[in-house]
Amino acid sequence: MSSNCYLVAVDAPLKEALTYLPPDNGEVLQRGHSVKVPLGKRTAHGVILKTGSEATKEFKLKAILEAVIARPILPAAYMDWLEWMAQYYIHPIGQIMETVFPPLEKKEKLRKSSKAPVVKEVSHASTPPALTEEQQSVIKGIEATAGFAVHLLHGVTGSGKTEVYLHLLEDLIRTGRQGLVLVPEISLTPQLIDRFSRRFPGSVAVLHSHLTEREKTTQWWGAVSGEKQILIGARSALFCPLPKLGLIILDEEHEPSYKQDEKLKYHARDAAIMLGKNLNIPVVLGSATPSMESWSNAQQGKYKLHTMAQRVNARVMPEISVVDLREVLRHRKDNPSTLPFWLSDELHAELKHVFAKGEQAALFLNRRGMAQTAQCHGCGYVAECPNCSVSLTLHARSYLVCHYCDYSEKLTELCPDCKETPMSALGLGTEKVEDDIAKLFPEARIARADRDEVQTRAQLETLIEDFESERTNLLIGTQMIAKGLDFPRLNFVGLVLADVGFHWPDLRASERSFQLLTQVSGRSGRQTAGRVLIQTYDPSHPSITFTLKNDFYGFAEFELQERRDLLYPPHWRMAMLRIQSNSEADGRKVSEHLAHRAQALQKQFTTYENLQVLGPATAPLHKLRNKFRFQLIVKCDSTKKLNSFCRQLVGDGEWITTGTKVQVDIDPFSMM
Repeated sequence: MSSNCYLVAVDAPLKEALTYLPPDNGEVLQRGHSVKVPLGKRTAHGVILKTGSEATKEFKLKAILEAVIARPILPAAYMDWLEWMAQYYIHPIGQIMETVFPPLEKKEKLRKSSKAPVVKEVSHASTPPALTEEQQSVIKGIEATAGFAVHLLHGVTGSGKTEVYLHLLEDLIRTGRQGLVLVPEISLTPQLIDRFSRRFPGSVAVLHSHLTEREKTTQWWGAVSGEKQILIGARSALFCPLPKLGLIILDEEHEPSYKQDEKLKYHARDAAIMLGKNLNIPVVLGSATPSMESWSNAQQGKYKLHTMAQRVNARVMPEISVVDLREVLRHRKDNPSTLPFWLSDELHAELKHVFAKGEQAALFLNRRGMAQTAQCHGCGYVAECPNCSVSLTLHARSYLVCHYCDYSEKLTELCPDCKETPMSALGLGTEKVEDDIAKLFPEARIARADRDEVQTRAQLETLIEDFESERTNLLIGTQMIAKGLDFPRLNFVGLVLADVGFHWPDLRASERSFQLLTQVSGRSGRQTAGRVLIQTYDPSHPSITFTLKNDFYGFAEFELQERRDLLYPPHWRMAMLRIQSNSEADGRKVSEHLAHRAQALQKQFTTYENLQVLGPATAPLHKLRNKFRFQLIVKCDSTKKLNSFCRQLVGDGEWITTGTKVQVDIDPFSMM
């Protein structure tokens, strides 16, 4: 053991940390220090994990080049947490460490941005509204627990969960501590940020993906220096090492966007809970439709459950009705209609009523574009992406786009295969809905909210301001309009086709559908009695029957029993090993070899007898961006055994064919 060595987590795809000698200037470093080190022929950033590390005789050690004084020393609790992340999610520790720091150095100067400020400065704090009895009870219950605890706040849409967060933060700031508020990226609207900045003038920093690198760096330092007491952000804001963090709030905790599917495949909810445990501070999870994992933990007493069952000011929940599109089709066979195929008489009548009364409406369809695809009715040819195993989506009646890799091509008049029959639009998208509604209601002031129409922060701000000021009175959109928006005069919501997502090859398909239906319905009637109309081909689907009754408890009981019977999360833990290759043959070969390794491990170690291995199988989305994909599912009743098995299964990776990767996804969310 040499006291002169340092164990460094280097920003590189390395399974282990590396040992270095101290810098030539003799500077003494400590755990959490950022450094620059030589790595091969290049220089890399790293963080000191351990001092006095053991030197190896096999290699001549290199010295640390210098300490990076521009970066703060990471606190011990954050270091422990980051090492847990690397262990649990089986990801290189150095690459995780690098996510903690801002994209630019503090001293770097960039051209001044012409964009609007990230957070509008407000001179005077807004006056908080009077709390309901339920809100007071929840705040009292959360603040009664000292130190670490996970609080699940289950509040119906419109019950005032955000006001609870604001009061908790007020009490926290009085003690000189900081608060972290995580929201799904899609909910990081100007509305939300403005509400927090008005309550806490000059105290709010914001971090999300739409900021420039300079903006991210400025906001990061505002929080880390302690100048800002509150940090609001998407999942990545969790990595900002706040020096006086006293509370973590995770709103809409059920949202799948908290799970990162690329590179470090972490779940921000679970990671936030572990950080709270390390810092001995409370974590508050809020949702009208909690995830099955969180609800199960609350039922078992692992989380403290707080409930708000009433909307603020005693506003009633919206009235929800269902239209069976099968019946619509049957009726129109004998009674032809001039209405578009997707628009029922009931939905059409509701829209006429809304516009006649001068109210606002929203139409929700979780599919963008003019049509799902284009097809030749002569030979059956369907336009498909050459890079991905998906059909192309029709946009603007003139070009076809892949929503995965952005490949696009012009729509030809005649089928490119048989060259005889014209190509026809097949299916439905938000662009088509907007087009049809504009013809039926020329007086309607329409805005469309999807990723084609709204791509920047400025565009989103304009869309929201126009709807708030009633310059527009009909919002048509995807899940972008489903959460986080509060429009007082929005009294009607129509779900154009609720079935999108019902039958995805995913264990959470029903859960996500129920959550989405409930959240979309909750946009209606924030001030007066609201109405919701759901169009579907499957009115008996559980996500619809329980939504109609506003019955989260019933849905959760039904869904958890289904999962229990199938040994799915949250009852058992799951991992997915994704094999991705340039060659279909190589990918298949590696996936089969991986399955053989799994069988051998189970035979060798009796501790893995109860563990289940499913596959290998081709991924539902078999080809993506010219990579062929296979997957293997592992289920186990023990997190520790599951993690150990996956590590042994992949091993050193030297057996994997060049051009092929095996990625481990602990607690996977997307099975595509």
